[in-house]
Amino acid sequence: MKKENYDFMMPNVNFFGPGVVEKVGERAKMLNMKKVLIVTDAFLRNLDNGPVKQAESSLLKADIAYVIFDGVEPNPKIRNVKEGKKLYMDNHCDSIITIGGGSSHDCGKGIGIVLSNGDNLPALAGIETLENPLPPLMAVNTTAGTASEITRHAVITNEETHLKFVVVSWRNVPLVSFNDPMLMLDIPTALTAATGMDALTHCVESYVSVNRNPITDAQAIQGIKLISKYLRRAVANGHDVEARTNMAYASILAGMAFNNADLGYVHAMAHQLGGQYDAPHGVCCAVLMPTVEKWNIISNPERFSDIAELLGENIAGLSVREAADKAIEAMILISEDVGIPTNIKSLGALPEDFDMMAENALKDGNAFSNPRVGRKEDIIKLYQQAYDA
Repeated sequence: MKKENYDFMMPNVNFFGPGVVEKVGERAKMLNMKKVLIVTDAFLRNLDNGPVKQAESSLLKADIAYVIFDGVEPNPKIRNVKEGKKLYMDNHCDSIITIGGGSSHDCGKGIGIVLSNGDNLPALAGIETLENPLPPLMAVNTTAGTASEITRHAVITNEETHLKFVVVSWRNVPLVSFNDPMLMLDIPTALTAATGMDALTHCVESYVSVNRNPITDAQAIQGIKLISKYLRRAVANGHDVEARTNMAYASILAGMAFNNADLGYVHAMAHQLGGQYDAPHGVCCAVLMPTVEKWNIISNPERFSDIAELLGENIAGLSVREAADKAIEAMILISEDVGIPTNIKSLGALPEDFDMMAENALKDGNAFSNPRVGRKEDIIKLYQQAYDA
């Protein structure tokens, strides 16, 4: 382990459980929010008795004014951030509440960043580049996967270059998060699978990260256990409340882990796929994970042996190396069971883009905590292997 001293970041207050969305207005009032910009997408805004409607009701009860920006796109773009900022300023808002999954939370963070740190968002990519605090920010989560509602990461796509970039700062961490499993019951099957696999990737990459620590290990371990037990159930029946609740727990544990241990090449490479081809982030991670982690095994086979056991594999009588290989088999099996594609070719990936994507992946903020150090040629080869899988 490289680090001996570490910090630990997460929101000041985290509400969890059925009905906690009702507390949005109360907490907004405690934070002295007067005019809130709600950041969400059009589908959630128009959903009868959905998360946005419930949050609106809570704000109205607390006598807090708000305006809604519902222009968030999957893999949120710089243009979404600019549009949200304009609405914020035109309506003299003083705070932000994000409602949705990772796209809404990342877009809301992006809006907060440009409001206080200047309009050149790509120039702020990297780790701890923000000099000024964001406006007060709360996050209401509706998916079990990205954990952006509790993390310091804001992932934005530059629609002109098709490149995703990450602004990583403690200033991005929302002040309050809300995880209400009842808001997740009607999530489509494909989104349940993709976000659940994203959470699994968070756990795995955190557990083998060079920046891991005993606290993040505990979170990653429990997250893997829960995902192994409940993701298939949540995909099979979205109204399985026990499965939804435990996947929400797994997601927030995974977020706490990677928010502090950081990630690795799976996410660094997935950001290039998502930016270049506008592919779902969780699917990108799930498709890449077996290929990348098989390459990573030699860095710490004991950790991968642990992962195999946590994913339900019987490793009795196996050598550490043999058990480590079982972890990769388990990753492939859970992906197949929940309907994830087997290769990046199915996501529209083109081999002629691999050189450029590999170069950018190595610049991604997640690359520096990967347990095995690679060169551009290695990353190109990993993309090719994931293409041919």
